[in-house]
Parts: sequence; structure tokens; C-alpha cells
Amino acid sequence: MKNVILLLWLSLSLTIKAQEKGIQIQSVKSGFDRIEIIQMKPDMDMLEGLNMVVSDKGIKNAVILAGIGSVTDYHYHVVSDKNLPPAQEFPKASVPMDLVSVQGYILNSRVHAHISLSDENSVVGGHLEKGTKALTFFIITIGVLPDSIDIANFDKYTF
Repeated sequence: MKNVILLLWLSLSLTIKAQEKGIQIQSVKSGFDRIEIIQMKPDMDMLEGLNMVVSDKGIKNAVILAGIGSVTDYHYHVVSDKNLPPAQEFPKASVPMDLVSVQGYILNSRVHAHISLSDENSVVGGHLEKGTKALTFFIITIGVLPDSIDIANFDKYTF
């Protein structure tokens, strides 16, 4: 009996803690309206190119599904502590690397992309910033979502 009471108390305590923290989940059901496959030529800035495509194609909401290529320069940011809002660092370099992945979202016409880059010794990456330029090319695939869904604030840590 003592174990049952302890288990109930622990369960109630965890429920109260979860409510105190305001833990929430948002979910939106959708399919793709279309797929856009984009190629960017040498020396093109990836973030500028993505912003141009979003503007030219009238993309409001989308999922950045994949990307490959290589870079001459990179610039990204990463979180550097556990505080909210977190501190950030902004690594940048002018070195050739392979672009091994791009993923992210377009939220209310705003690009939020993350990149992974590699060379023979390491893999680096984070949140894409202006200054990541193509060496050979970038090929990026975007799944365009309906304008009617509301995901504009999905990349915010507060609800």
C-alpha cells in the first residue's frame, strides 16, 4: 500500500511540475502543394538565394528537405549555453568544404535553415547565416506547404 501511495504522489508531482512549466506541443497536419528543386551556381550566397526563391515563387510555408554541394566560405550560428535566450557564437571561415546537408523551414516567408559541412577531418554546422557561398553548386529541395497553415512561430521556444 505504501508503494502505491508513493507512486500516486510521484505521478501527481510530475503532473504538477509539467503544468508549472507549461509544457505544450503544437501539431499541424499538411501535405505538400509542390516540390521545388533549386540549383545555385558558384559564388552564390545560399541564404540570399533561398530568400530570392521564396520571394520570386511566392512561398509562404515550406520544408527544406535536402541539400548538397560545396562551399568556399561558410557562416552559421550555434547556441553556446543553456540559458533562455541562449548565448550564440557565429563561426565563419573561408575554406572549401562539402555541403552534406541542408534542412529547415520557411515560416511565413522567413528562411530558417541549418547546414552541415564536412572536410576530411571534421563536420561542422548550425543555423545558416549570410556568407555561405557555393564552390561548385548548391542543389536544394523544398517541399512547399499550403499558405493556409499557421507555422509562423514554430521556431520560437515560447508558446
